Amino acid sequence: MRKAPQQARSREMVERLVAAGRTVLVERGYDAFSTNRVATVAGVSPGSLYQYFPDKAAILDVVIDRYWEEVAERVAASLADRIGTFGPDMVRDTADALLSALEADRELLRVVAEELPVQRSRERRAALERRVRELAATYLAARPEATRRPEPAVAAWVVVLAIENLAMRWVLDQPAAVGRDQLLDEIVALVGGYLLS
Repeated sequence: MRKAPQQARSREMVERLVAAGRTVLVERGYDAFSTNRVATVAGVSPGSLYQYFPDKAAILDVVIDRYWEEVAERVAASLADRIGTFGPDMVRDTADALLSALEADRELLRVVAEELPVQRSRERRAALERRVRELAATYLAARPEATRRPEPAVAAWVVVLAIENLAMRWVLDQPAAVGRDQLLDEIVALVGGYLLS
């Protein structure tokens, strides 16, 4: 961002521009994303936009940061709420929270996962994975009966990436042969089988 908004009116303008950026990204895709389109959707002049954002990359960064923060908050909250519990319900609830977070804006997920250059969201996605992985490793280290895997951090890495990738593909692909509850059952079986083998 070019300048941090100080007054309520300026903060409202930035929020309107970010919301418009999200709308343009979802409706038009990455290739058609432009500052002029964002300004038009926000109902402001391009000059007003440039007071806060030097270019389209700056708007994209805020939109993508916020998206991954929303996903991370939902998943981390679910996992943190269950850190003292043990069993398949924790895995299922955490996977369900991830699915819900990804489903909340399926079209933005599609653009982020399939249209943006990898480097635009790699660090943000890695931050989400790291945050959830740290919580999972803490859980596994505190509950040695939860796994037979020798290293909690390694087990957490495997589990988090498996769940994340399955959830993302399911949300994006919407396979007719796999219902939501069925996917959650399969994730629980996969994680349980891995952790206890």
